[in-house]
Amino acid sequence: MSDANTTINRTTREAESRAKSARRKPWAPPSRLDAPPAPPGYKHRWIRAEAGGMEDRTNVAGKIREGYELVRGDEYPDYHVPTVEDGRHAGVISVGGLLLARIPEETAAERNAYYRDRASDQLQAADNELMKSNAHSSMVIERPTRKSRVSFGGGSKSD
Repeated sequence: MSDANTTINRTTREAESRAKSARRKPWAPPSRLDAPPAPPGYKHRWIRAEAGGMEDRTNVAGKIREGYELVRGDEYPDYHVPTVEDGRHAGVISVGGLLLARIPEETAAERNAYYRDRASDQLQAADNELMKSNAHSSMVIERPTRKSRVSFGGGSKSD
């Protein structure tokens, strides 16, 4: 049996989502480097195209060889971004001498691992040189320890 005074809630599930009931974000000054979100599997990065009023073709070419591709403004019709007006990078998203580029996340991770390994190798070589100079017995230098510790609190509790 149905009651004539009973009402049925016909609100869609989408309208009941948290996004619809979320609080308004407080005003904050816009970032000069706002960029549209990267597609899944990619990372966006600003790359230098100009320094001191001079075009930096070497940097842009190097980033492209590393696997970056420039992001065009027409790929994001709903996102209002400044683009280069003319020249070789016409239509590319740009802010103050920087161009927006994307790289696959996998390539970025491989690149980071490569440079992390190089830095580790250089540090090991410096440590080895330091240990070679340890030959004089009056000035013994121990192998440097490179560990960091983070602690919170202060002391230990006593019961």
